[in-house]
Amino acid sequence: MIRKLAIALCLVLLPCFASAAAEPVHNVVLVHGAWADGSSWSAVIARLQAAGLHVTAVQNPLTSLADSVAATKRVLALQDGPVVLVGHSWSGTVVSEAGADPKVVALVYVAARAPDAGEDFVALSAKFPTMPVRDGVQNHDGFTTIDEPHFLSFFANGVEPAMARVLFAVQEPTAASLFNDRTTVAAWRTKPSYYAVSRQDQTIAPDLERFLAKRMKAKTIELEAGHLSLVSKADAIADLILEAAGQKKPNSGFAQR
Repeated sequence: MIRKLAIALCLVLLPCFASAAAEPVHNVVLVHGAWADGSSWSAVIARLQAAGLHVTAVQNPLTSLADSVAATKRVLALQDGPVVLVGHSWSGTVVSEAGADPKVVALVYVAARAPDAGEDFVALSAKFPTMPVRDGVQNHDGFTTIDEPHFLSFFANGVEPAMARVLFAVQEPTAASLFNDRTTVAAWRTKPSYYAVSRQDQTIAPDLERFLAKRMKAKTIELEAGHLSLVSKADAIADLILEAAGQKKPNSGFAQR
């Protein structure tokens, strides 16, 4: 009898839950990765704003995972409703931790890390090819930058040269210890997730990105782009975010652009 009542209750409530989940999301929070700042999202922001969304880019301090998560949570606290949280590159680590916030209803990873809770991501990455950017990383008193040749040729490959030089000029020094910090949760285990793989990535191995996307059972697209697909393929990244927000009809099957 109890089982029958439970089933009946579920049948009554299910349409409500389905309707709520299908409601379009108005707020998007973007988190930039290492060796970048919030301006790296400019082209995506313009497209999302044109679609009527409220967009905020976190100015990620890149000093520690705790500091970056705190900065993201401060932005999440200011949102007036459900949020799609988006991370590029290293900030996939931030998204995986801060994404546990109850306001976050979907996660988007753009050529990004996506660690499991407590995972040694350095050890995981070592199972995949080391990419050319690594040779250009320079350490200055505990903070790292990418030298100009490696930044332009490998970090920003596929980006129009003049824009790549602008991005080099505004790159944010990144704490060397940042890459060893570990998360305590993996929000992608409980939240709908989307992933944009960069086939021409010279910073994170594309096969590592595919592994992460498959592990999280993310809706995945693959782009003919380098690491900075948020710049070189802003339309495709904006479309994926709009889809995560329920603002765009999903593509059928495995999308490739």
